[in-house]
Amino acid sequence: MTIKPSFVHTFLGVVVGLILFAFTFGVEQYYRYHVSNLYSLDGKEHCYYIYPNVSVDSVLNMVRKDYDISGELDLRWHMRLRVFTDPKPGYYVFPAQMGDKLFISKLQNCEQTPIHIKWTNQIHTREELAAKVSSQLMLDSTDLINRLSDDTYMAEYDLNAESSRCLFIPNTYEVYWTITPDELFQMMDHEYHSFWTEERLKKAEALGLTPAEVVILASIVESETYVTKDMPTIASLYINRLRKNMPLQACPTIIYAVGDFSIRRVLKSHLKVESPYNTYKHKGLPPGPIHCPLARTMDFVLNAPKTNYLYMCASPALDGTHIFSSSYGIHSSAARDYHEMMDNKKRK
Repeated sequence: MTIKPSFVHTFLGVVVGLILFAFTFGVEQYYRYHVSNLYSLDGKEHCYYIYPNVSVDSVLNMVRKDYDISGELDLRWHMRLRVFTDPKPGYYVFPAQMGDKLFISKLQNCEQTPIHIKWTNQIHTREELAAKVSSQLMLDSTDLINRLSDDTYMAEYDLNAESSRCLFIPNTYEVYWTITPDELFQMMDHEYHSFWTEERLKKAEALGLTPAEVVILASIVESETYVTKDMPTIASLYINRLRKNMPLQACPTIIYAVGDFSIRRVLKSHLKVESPYNTYKHKGLPPGPIHCPLARTMDFVLNAPKTNYLYMCASPALDGTHIFSSSYGIHSSAARDYHEMMDNKKRK
């Protein structure tokens, strides 16, 4: 049997065609899988919050708004090969151009990008703290409140429900969006103990204060003024009162006890409130901070200058500064001047 040359040529042509097709297909798939199949429409990276139980189709619908998918059929085929059906919850940042491998791997292996969370010293209550933190994370504020309010849980961190906010020093922290409540508390405990170096612990001990008490006192000092230079002296004044077993008589604690943070001037009626935070009725420090103080204010307490001040009055200049005194007589005179000035200002 003789094979015709035309058949051989046809056969070789088909073989070469198949090889070229396979080569082209392979190169194309390699390129789309390893190099690029998704192009950002604006040439920038994009980020997405992926919630639990979100489907692959839902994720693709989000991505299509920002990316051109050159070969969606190829992408879906690569997903099947990778057995990718369940996007992991998380916060993801995708580059302006990427191959299917990178896109799939991030979502399949939960390769998140950390986020930065923060809160300021304006946080007063457990509820405010839980709301602020949970608004930045995939957390339920109720879970945080329950832990912050649980004496048994907080005992693991040498704190209790009232002092639990001591653990949350205002700052910016890098975490994963999907961090669990327990992981968050462990991280804050690590940050808290990082602040409390051996040197700081010795300073607190010399003052006769525990770390939590330093935080509580710092929260009062910080609430008394926005003038930084007065804070160390105010800390010294309150330390002197504690040592003499005098009531602190700190107006910011009354505001906290009343629960109305819009109060600008504490009245005699406010002083009657029944609360362990009423430092006019109860000697010593209140059971917890009246807000989350800054680390620098805690250092103001630890490094407070030695003074004999026991009293202070707001300066008539109304610039946030105070007039300090060691005798009640001098204090009374300064207080009269201040109140007369305020009364005159009202009449005008």
